[in-house]
Amino acid sequence: MENITLNKESDIPLYLQLFEKFKDLIEENQFNEDKLPSIRSLAKHLAVNNVTVVSAYKLLEQEGYVYSIKGSGTYIKRLPIAEDLSYTAEGDMELMVSGILPISKGSINFASISPTPDLFPIKEFKQALVEVLDRDAGHAFLYPEITGYEPLRESISKFLLDNYNTVVDKDQILITSGGQQGLDIISKSLISPGDVVFVENPTYSGALAQFKSRGAKIVGIPLEESGIDLDLLKSYVKRYKPKFLYIMTNFQSPTTYSYKEEIKKEILDLAKENNFYVIEDDFLTDLYYEESLKTPLKSIDSQNQVIFIKSFSKIFMPGVRIGFVTLPNPLFKEIIKAKHTTDVSSSGFLQRAFDLYLRKGYWKNHIDNIKSVYGEKYKIVVRELGRLTKYGLSYVEPKGGLSFWIRLPKDLDALELYDECCEKGLAIIPGKVFFVDQSIYSNYIRISFGAVDNESIVKGIAILEDIVSRPFKEKSSHYMPFI
Repeated sequence: MENITLNKESDIPLYLQLFEKFKDLIEENQFNEDKLPSIRSLAKHLAVNNVTVVSAYKLLEQEGYVYSIKGSGTYIKRLPIAEDLSYTAEGDMELMVSGILPISKGSINFASISPTPDLFPIKEFKQALVEVLDRDAGHAFLYPEITGYEPLRESISKFLLDNYNTVVDKDQILITSGGQQGLDIISKSLISPGDVVFVENPTYSGALAQFKSRGAKIVGIPLEESGIDLDLLKSYVKRYKPKFLYIMTNFQSPTTYSYKEEIKKEILDLAKENNFYVIEDDFLTDLYYEESLKTPLKSIDSQNQVIFIKSFSKIFMPGVRIGFVTLPNPLFKEIIKAKHTTDVSSSGFLQRAFDLYLRKGYWKNHIDNIKSVYGEKYKIVVRELGRLTKYGLSYVEPKGGLSFWIRLPKDLDALELYDECCEKGLAIIPGKVFFVDQSIYSNYIRISFGAVDNESIVKGIAILEDIVSRPFKEKSSHYMPFI
């Protein structure tokens, strides 16, 4: 606290001065401890009102510098903060665990699931944007309701019914700035320090980071090809009494597995009997490459046990940051409060445009287009990967999504393979970053084809083949036939 002083004669509000002081100190890594001073002690030290400190801390949290734990205090997020984190030093596993992909410029990007800009529906969305401006003029830039623009919530309610046969009233829908914000506000609302949260093992590293930031005790439950290990789940429910279970039922990240219907039903029964919620995170259900339609767990949720998070970032345009959460009535009030403290409301202009985009049917045309493009890429990956099975690599064909989860033979270490791929200009993700712990086999890699063209897929898998085939070639070169 000795390094923090405020100029009370300045025209700059005191809370903004305090925010800037902390921001600079955090960026310069000047704090020896992760926990910030308590509101009361800092206010007394600076001779200011508690509200000044509260406002500064809230702004720090909104900008991603700190996080707060109810009843415990405010803590620094130990993550690099910079204007451009799209390219960072290769080999930084800590960043990868935090959900930041270290990719060097010029690499073939098998690490990212994000779509390429050439697939963005620019023409149709531009038309929706212009039409909203012509129709609504300045009203387009007013704050929408805290729950989101009402016509968009109506459109999403219809979207859920038409696409997934899922009935959700518009008044149970909360519009968010992407799926990650949905996880953030749910974590703020539901998790108290020490609460137990169940997750699939492996799972999305960004969710793990979010739950840990709220002080949750995370319990990983092994994920099998047909879904989560039900026997272990039932045993753990009795032992730990979880606050919620976090799952991805279709094209799970990172495994690409999809749940069987009977396992979905058992999970719902278990949640109801033991009074915990299921958070279902969905971002790829729409990308299936066979005739059988995928539907989320939410579609069979008659008891309101499922909190459904939907992100459009991987199947629309990431920068638009549109997503939503469906909320059971008992949780609605607390989660709305958490949303309000996060960003008041998501962009009203973009919400109005996306509503029009859905109503005019542009969405269906876009999905059909990207399914065709990604479906072709998927076939190329399957064809090219087929050669690598003779070297001991194995995988389950997901029939959808944007990734492949590849199991390596025991004599081929995922981290060493990751390093060699980096040296050869190929970006992959070692499976280790997705696991809660190392209690089960984690010698996997994930390769994704969303961010690369067809030619790069062929080149990238050729690099992978060159590396994994090397031990076989060396063994062959040492063989001297008898003459």
